[in-house]
Amino acid sequence: MNIKRLFEDLRGTRVVVVHPEGAECNVLVNQLKRFGCLVQVLWPCPSSPPKEAEVIFVLVPAEQGNTHFWSVVDCDALIIALAEYENPTVLKGILDINAQAVINKPFRSTGILSTLILARANRGYQDRLLVKVKKLEENLRSRREIERAVKLLAERHGLTDIQAYEQIRRQATQKRISISELCGVINSAGSILDGLWPIDQ
Repeated sequence: MNIKRLFEDLRGTRVVVVHPEGAECNVLVNQLKRFGCLVQVLWPCPSSPPKEAEVIFVLVPAEQGNTHFWSVVDCDALIIALAEYENPTVLKGILDINAQAVINKPFRSTGILSTLILARANRGYQDRLLVKVKKLEENLRSRREIERAVKLLAERHGLTDIQAYEQIRRQATQKRISISELCGVINSAGSILDGLWPIDQ
């Protein structure tokens, strides 16, 4: 992991701080500006996440009923919770917004940078894992599509599975499409044929 790159990436980062303005908020905002971030302060908490934000620091109030209506699943931004206390209401709020990190009040100039860097690094790791999971799911769907098409072709034409697969592979090569694409067509055609049989007299 390139630590220097992580620091450089902070410059120009669009950050929204969802917190009442004042001395406490200024400690956080001034530190973020020192890192080169472009900072906007919003309060009260908007009903939908700020669209252009890359990172959102959001206050999780200690009072019952002050809940947020959105979370990390509603936006692409990295969400860092700002916690007043560690009571059940606040902890539930942190979980509800799916925050990737937490900064406790009162804010201090130390700890903000390390929290931000770690949260961004963890988010990047999570994103890479999600890409891998998506690719594995696509491969699994493709494999099932191929197995179904091979079985269909083998049963209808009296072929072995190996012969049926070779037929599909040759046709896919000739048509210059992927094997999974051709198998999708075969499976769709098989479903249509099954729907037409038996024909009512």
